[in-house]
Amino acid sequence: MRIVSGTRPTGKLHIGHYVGILEHWVRLQNEGNETFFFVVDWHALTTDYANTQMIPQNTFEVIKTFLACGLDPEKSVLFVQSALKETAELTLLFSMFTSVARLERVPTYKDMKQELSDRDLSNMGFLMYPILQAADILVLLGEAVPVGEDQLSHLELSREIARRFNYLYEIDLFPEPKSLLAPVTKLLGTDGRKMSKSYRNVIEIDSSPEQLKQAILPMITDPARKRKTDPGNPEKCPVWSYHKAFQIPPDQAQWIIEGCTKAKIGCIECKKALIQNLTETLSPIWSKLSEINLRPSIIHQTIEEGNRKAKIIARQTLEKVRTAMHLMS
Repeated sequence: MRIVSGTRPTGKLHIGHYVGILEHWVRLQNEGNETFFFVVDWHALTTDYANTQMIPQNTFEVIKTFLACGLDPEKSVLFVQSALKETAELTLLFSMFTSVARLERVPTYKDMKQELSDRDLSNMGFLMYPILQAADILVLLGEAVPVGEDQLSHLELSREIARRFNYLYEIDLFPEPKSLLAPVTKLLGTDGRKMSKSYRNVIEIDSSPEQLKQAILPMITDPARKRKTDPGNPEKCPVWSYHKAFQIPPDQAQWIIEGCTKAKIGCIECKKALIQNLTETLSPIWSKLSEINLRPSIIHQTIEEGNRKAKIIARQTLEKVRTAMHLMS
């Protein structure tokens, strides 16, 4: 199955990206699928077109983290969105038969306008974000997309666009991509709110052991546990959600559940167990990041080769699109 997905170059990736995206991508890659993962730098412009200085550096950071977390350029195509000019052309062509009213009905359109009320989102790029996303997927003839629940409405529009194009131009070209929800779809920030750099409640993947302690030890827990002797409920505790996301060993999970509900252990003991588990999970990634930092040319080579492979498919797709639409090459 051909799988396509991307992430924005907004800076260093955090552990929410790891459990919500990267673990899933690596698993899909290693199951033998034909996988394409990319940095969506054009998408970054849709909500922050005035601040572009950090996009190149952030792009390299993202690709570096891809590699450190287990994405293999021998198994997956890793590339940068803006390298495929065919995607921009396909976005324009899709916009010809996608109505403004349909775009305004995308649930995340209003949600993001409220969430990012401090930014100018009156631009056409923001409104057409779902069309660009559809072009990202369909230019590579993607059959499936790993997504979070908040992106399901976007993917449904991609399916509609694929179906409408095939009908209008009487060609069976585009598949209707299906969604692949990750086992862990959302991880809250260390303060219990949405994980966001603006809230300063994220734990970056490349955090040091000391930074893990600084982030985790102050984490809020079940409000019922004001004292160590107060029983609690792990399901109401953000720390427990981290334990589950990082697949805590069964014996340790039982120890925490019993210790919390029967007030046998304090929250600090639970947090120290999380720090240990996170350190064990992230240590191999930290080692790979250190290796890549010593050989930064690996990042350049990965991007160049990934761009080359993705362009071949994109060009072939656009040739068929132009022919179907009776456009001159």
